[in-house]
Amino acid sequence: MRRNRRRPFLSVFIITVILAITVAIILWFKPNNKKSTMFPHLPFTTIGENDLSSSIDMTMFSNKVRSAATQNNTSFTTGLENLPRSLQGTEVVGEIIINENKQLIVTEGLRRLFDYFLSALGEEDDAVIYARVERYIRNHTPEPAASQAIAIFDRYIAYLKAVPEIENRYGNLQLQATKSGELDLNVVAQQKQDVAKLRQQYFAKDTIKAFFGADDFYDDYSIEMIGINQNKQLSAAQKEAAKQDYISRMPDNATKAHIEQQTNLNELMSRTAQMKAKGATAEELYNMRRELVGAPAAQRLAQVDQEDANFDQRFTQYETQKQRLLSQNPDQAQAQVQINQLEQQLFDETERKRLAGYAALQETKTQ
Repeated sequence: MRRNRRRPFLSVFIITVILAITVAIILWFKPNNKKSTMFPHLPFTTIGENDLSSSIDMTMFSNKVRSAATQNNTSFTTGLENLPRSLQGTEVVGEIIINENKQLIVTEGLRRLFDYFLSALGEEDDAVIYARVERYIRNHTPEPAASQAIAIFDRYIAYLKAVPEIENRYGNLQLQATKSGELDLNVVAQQKQDVAKLRQQYFAKDTIKAFFGADDFYDDYSIEMIGINQNKQLSAAQKEAAKQDYISRMPDNATKAHIEQQTNLNELMSRTAQMKAKGATAEELYNMRRELVGAPAAQRLAQVDQEDANFDQRFTQYETQKQRLLSQNPDQAQAQVQINQLEQQLFDETERKRLAGYAALQETKTQ
């Protein structure tokens, strides 16, 4: 098997389904490879087919576009010449895989490759983007795999063009159905079924599985979690038990591993706040974190605690001396010069950028 692959972007993996994870925790746990889409019409959608189909008018793509792309194609050798600003300095996301007979093996990476170039819609003419994709594929892939990949790209474009009609129809229904503030899962299920039918019109079964399988797996999980949260017959403890039971019955794969990690992170944040409020020791926090997320992460979090405590100590010192300088020096301009010097003594450049926001946060806490 031959593999033409470029390393994908690092991307923010943690998706807020139940509650938000702080930036520091996300940075510790984000993976190297992100499957970035979920069911495109749920309110917690991230980057995916919904973004391409709603933020960009996919009707731009037509036979005329392909004709114009054919003319533009001669200006590209690799498809990477004169990239638009948003793609400059980046590595191509995705992959093209073929077998020993030079036949295309469809993977989710092929879809990510398409999305990489399509993300520049609005910066570049649609015909130019089409030409880029075609030339990139032909420059990296032998026949017949190259023509097979381009044919799937044509169908992917047509699919993205058709998605907004379903989205608009069900968006209006969902708006009417959510007056109570809850998501109507019956509408969601019907919408998902119609999207599945649409996919069948454009793609073979193996392509559907490769392009959307991971997304659908996460969609099912997300919908189940929403259903449990909206079930007024369950207590908080019963809801938590139902969630854990559902996760335990999911087949083992990378998505399940991420979900389990995210669940642990949610619990980690909650238990950390509770234990700190009760005056837990550093050792007690470390033991709890080690149980939930492992020793390496627990050690890193302990380091974060130490850094935060050190910053808090210096900030308290800074505020005390700042107020003294302001009260003792009638020349406010001269006082500000001394305050600036104090900031440089106590904080590095990155920390100084945090001071104003941190001071506002501390003031909010004391109100």
